[in-house]
Amino acid sequence: MDFELSEDQVLLQESATRFVADNYSFEQRRKLVDTDQGFSDKQWSQFAELGWLGMPFAEDVGGYGGTPVETMVVLEEFGKGLVAEPYISTIVLGGGALVHGGTAAQQQELLPQVAEGNLKLGLGFAERQSRYNLADVQTTAKKSGGDYVLSGMKSVVFGAPTANKFIVSARTSGGARDEGGVSLFIVDADASGVSVRSYPTVDGMRAGEVTLDGVKVGADALMGAEGEGFGALETTIDYAIAATAAEAVGAMSALNNMTLEYIKTREQFGQPIGKFQVLQHRMVDMFIAHEEAKSMAMMAAMRIDDEDPNERRKAASATKVQIAKSARFVGQQAIQLHGGIGMTDEYAAGHYFKRLTMIDRSYGDGDYHLARFGALS
Repeated sequence: MDFELSEDQVLLQESATRFVADNYSFEQRRKLVDTDQGFSDKQWSQFAELGWLGMPFAEDVGGYGGTPVETMVVLEEFGKGLVAEPYISTIVLGGGALVHGGTAAQQQELLPQVAEGNLKLGLGFAERQSRYNLADVQTTAKKSGGDYVLSGMKSVVFGAPTANKFIVSARTSGGARDEGGVSLFIVDADASGVSVRSYPTVDGMRAGEVTLDGVKVGADALMGAEGEGFGALETTIDYAIAATAAEAVGAMSALNNMTLEYIKTREQFGQPIGKFQVLQHRMVDMFIAHEEAKSMAMMAAMRIDDEDPNERRKAASATKVQIAKSARFVGQQAIQLHGGIGMTDEYAAGHYFKRLTMIDRSYGDGDYHLARFGALS
C-alpha cells in the first residue's frame, strides 16, 4: 500500500492544522464546550466554506467526491484539538447512512443541505438493551395505511440536541435480534411524538436519548427497501470506526507531545524527571503505541471501501482492537506521568483521555471487535 499523501491531501491537512491552531487552544475549547450548544455555529459554517462538510459525498449530490483518506486527514487534525463540532454525527454517521442506504431522491434532497451546513443529522442506532448489537432493535415501525408509525427509544444519539433530522433503525419484521427486518427511517426532529433528552457526554460532546412516541412518517421516509436496512447501518458504523480511529490517532499524538514536554520541565531531586531512564522507556512505549494505532488507522482508511464486505468488516474490527489498546495505554501512562495535575479539569491531559475513552467505547469496544474479527476470519 502507498501511505504517502497526495499534494491535495497535504494541502487539506495543512488547512485543518491551521484551523485547529487558530480556534482550538485548550482555553478556547473549554469556553466553547461550556456553552449551552457546545460548539460554534460560525465554525460550522467555516467547515462548509472549506468544503469539509461535503468532502465525503459524490459531486452529483453537492459534495466533492472525497475518499475515506481525506476524512482521515481532517479527523486526525481534529483529534489534536479535540474539535467539538458535530462532524462525526452529521457527516460520518447521518450522511454516511444516507450514502449507503438512502434512495437517490433522499440523497438529492438532503446531502446538498448537509454540505452547505444547513442541515444537521443524528443517527439513532443503539438502544438500552442492545449493547453493541446493531440488529438488537426493539423500536417498531408499523404500517398505517400508506404511512409508518414509529415507537421506541434510541440511546446515546450523538449530536441529538442540535440535529434537524434523525435517521433511526426500527423493526418492521422478524425477531428481536434478526438482521432481516431492520429498516431505516428519516424523522424530523420537530415531528409530533419526537422528544429528546439532551446531555453532555464525558468528553464534553453532546448526545441525547430520542423517544419516538407514535411518530407518523410517510412512505418516502423509508430508506431503501423495507426490512433491508441492516447492511447500510453496519457499513455506516464501519466507516465511523475508521473515522474515529483517525481522530484517536490525533488525540494520542497531542497527548504524547504534551507528556514529553511536561517531563522535560517537571523537576524532582534537582533534575527534570525526563532524565530518568525508566520514564524515557515509558515515553518510547507510548510512542510505539501511537505508531501502531496510526498504521491501523491508515489501513482502515484505505480498505474501508473494499468491495468485499467481509474485508471491510475485518479492517474495521482489527482497527478498533488496536485503537482500543493504544488509546488506553497512552491515556493511562500520560495521566500517571503527569501525576496529580493530569487528573484536574484545568489541565488538558485528562480531556484527551476522556475523548479517547469515549472513542474506545463507541461502536463496540476492543473485546467486542476482537470477537467479531475472529468470527469473520
